Amino acid sequence: MDISPIQKKLLDIIQTDFPLEPHPYAILGQRLGISEEEALEAVNDLRRRKIIRRLGANFQSKKLGFVSTLCAAKVPEDKMEAFTAEVNAHVGVTHNYLREHDYNIWFTLISPSREEAAATLATFTARTGIPILNLPATKLFKIRVDFRMDDGA
Repeated sequence: MDISPIQKKLLDIIQTDFPLEPHPYAILGQRLGISEEEALEAVNDLRRRKIIRRLGANFQSKKLGFVSTLCAAKVPEDKMEAFTAEVNAHVGVTHNYLREHDYNIWFTLISPSREEAAATLATFTARTGIPILNLPATKLFKIRVDFRMDDGA
């Protein structure tokens, strides 16, 4: 991948230390020795090339009163597109993965309550005809992953 040294440093910073300031790109530029405009253009270039998928906050949903559940479904190939479109359209779905297994679609759903999660899954099933295995989280194991871009990583 063609990523400049400045972009590598920028990626290292924004993964965990994006400035929460009125002019974050000015702060990033100062830290990198470039202008605010150059910092913004570097991020925009990485987004255009889909190296950066999204830029946003991560919240601890449990501390906000939400519950999460891991879900799995056996989705036939001819229903895959419709099923994934239905699931992916829901704001509470945070991840959705295709796996090589009988249960070939796995996704996570975050909801205000267990009851609302169950109702959402029932709606998915009603609209697609695909039953969903609901595996509510009983203990959360959260890991932090940074993809260090410097050569010494």
